[in-house]
Amino acid sequence: MTLMTMALKMASGLEKTCAIFFLTLLFALPLGMVVALMRGSKYKVISGAASFIISVLRGTPLMLQLIAVTYGPYYLFGISVSRNKLIPVVVAFSINYAAYFAEIYRSGIESMPVGQYEAAQVLGYSRVQTFFKIIFPQVIRRILPSMTNEIVTLVKDTSMAFTVSYQEMFTIGKQIANSETSFIPFVVAGVFYYVFNAAVSFIMRRVEKAMSYYKI
Repeated sequence: MTLMTMALKMASGLEKTCAIFFLTLLFALPLGMVVALMRGSKYKVISGAASFIISVLRGTPLMLQLIAVTYGPYYLFGISVSRNKLIPVVVAFSINYAAYFAEIYRSGIESMPVGQYEAAQVLGYSRVQTFFKIIFPQVIRRILPSMTNEIVTLVKDTSMAFTVSYQEMFTIGKQIANSETSFIPFVVAGVFYYVFNAAVSFIMRRVEKAMSYYKI
């Protein structure tokens, strides 16, 4: 098999890799905010539950969570495994990354000076208005570098979908490597991931620069 043919076959799985990446961000970013707000709740039952969920999701391997979400319903309730494995894969990735995003959101929220809240109260803002109009925009600016790091990690973690035999790019590369008895497919996969990550990093740098307080 030529290098070009190999690259084209692996590129066929790139669409599924992108699907995992974008759908995970679509669901994990808002879910992470919800969990972060629960974590900061004044009600101990809610904050305790959120803390426990975050602890479990961050303390267990993503690979284990993928297997649990994909095959758990069958072993526990006898529900057949979904034919479209993109669904459990995205669910597992979303809840896992929501836990990490929640902690990043929380660190940004807690870093805001108390004076910001007091000034908003003096101006007559409600708690909801204060958060979404004053606090949240500043939090986003502060957490962008940490978010960028997690998003870059997500690009690489999409390869873990091979655990549940989802035919994304790395899975296809692994199959080609086994059939051809060659390490070249892994090199090609590495190039794909590097280019993908380079594009993501470039976009995030542009976003950070656009939202920076210190524009030159």
